[in-house]
Amino acid sequence: MEAFDSNLAQRVIFGENSIEKLAEITRTLGGSQVLIVTDPGIQEAGILNRASSALNSEKIPCYVFSDVEPNPTTKHVEAAVNFAMANAPIDIIIGLGGGSAMDCAKGANFLLTNDGKMEDYWGTNKATKPMLPSIGIPTTIGTGSEAQSYALIAQEETHIKMACGDKKAQFSSVILDPTLTGTLPRLVAATTGIDAIAHAIESYVSTKRNPLSQMFSLQAWNLLNANYEKALDENNLEARGKMLFGAYLAGLAIENSMLGAAHACANPLTTRYGITHGVAVALMLPHVIRFNNTIAEKSYNELYPDGHLADRIEELMKVGDLPNTLQNCHVQSPIRSTDIVTLAKDAATQWTAQFNPRSVRSQDFMRFYEEIY
Repeated sequence: MEAFDSNLAQRVIFGENSIEKLAEITRTLGGSQVLIVTDPGIQEAGILNRASSALNSEKIPCYVFSDVEPNPTTKHVEAAVNFAMANAPIDIIIGLGGGSAMDCAKGANFLLTNDGKMEDYWGTNKATKPMLPSIGIPTTIGTGSEAQSYALIAQEETHIKMACGDKKAQFSSVILDPTLTGTLPRLVAATTGIDAIAHAIESYVSTKRNPLSQMFSLQAWNLLNANYEKALDENNLEARGKMLFGAYLAGLAIENSMLGAAHACANPLTTRYGITHGVAVALMLPHVIRFNNTIAEKSYNELYPDGHLADRIEELMKVGDLPNTLQNCHVQSPIRSTDIVTLAKDAATQWTAQFNPRSVRSQDFMRFYEEIY
């Protein structure tokens, strides 16, 4: 059995209405004045009110920054930091929402405690000072950001995504409450759910995989594959709870391994065409699986012994009414060979590309993009 080094230091609270434990968790972490980072949709859905009510019941002051948008940029992080400083002293941060809100919360933690700008933390373990304790509360069934120590923040000018990671930025505690996913629209459930599935698959075959990460990946895949279709029904909280836990396990798998070429190809699609991250990953995943099959067939069969894994992903995409071509994503501009070259060049620079089980050359990236046009 191969050697590995892993660090699991999160408290995880799972269960319906576990959001009601927020004040107790906050007190346990030494919090007395809270910054909640979220987005307008969470506020409109009434989820923010549940979190703030839990804190108010114990007379814990909380200040809410709710201006996070999808794929947060340095602008959003800086705005959250300025808001927090105007309401200082903040001694605990809560990320409430999907991956964007949680990433923004982690980004704000970097700057509030270590100063500078997000570019200073692009990479791994570049924060030299302690960071604030934090709590991650996901409301979607897919990003896994609550399990990870990386904040994915795009540069405001270029929209290049920066992976800024540090163990100190990982949420100290995580609340997985299925009732918070009850208002999640079907399309968002489909999109975030397929992203979690991609996390489980890519981490399982990543060149940085290890026995622990594969244990998380396999259990995540089993939960996600079995419950994806049922979880599209917003009334099925049991299935959504299993998806929520599966997404967390897939996030843990990423934290202890890495991703691959499907995610490397997805980021340029989001940057260039504004395609939602989960949709972009789904577009690429079947093609990447088929490409990797010469190297990773045994591992793919371990995940899905009932047939071809790429075919199964396409089945799930159809169930979720997700597009399988760029034309179905309403990309209006005519596709030129120069577009494909640019996308391939950008994909090759993505951090996750280097961990794909099969080495990916520029012509391979170009072929992936040609296959989805």
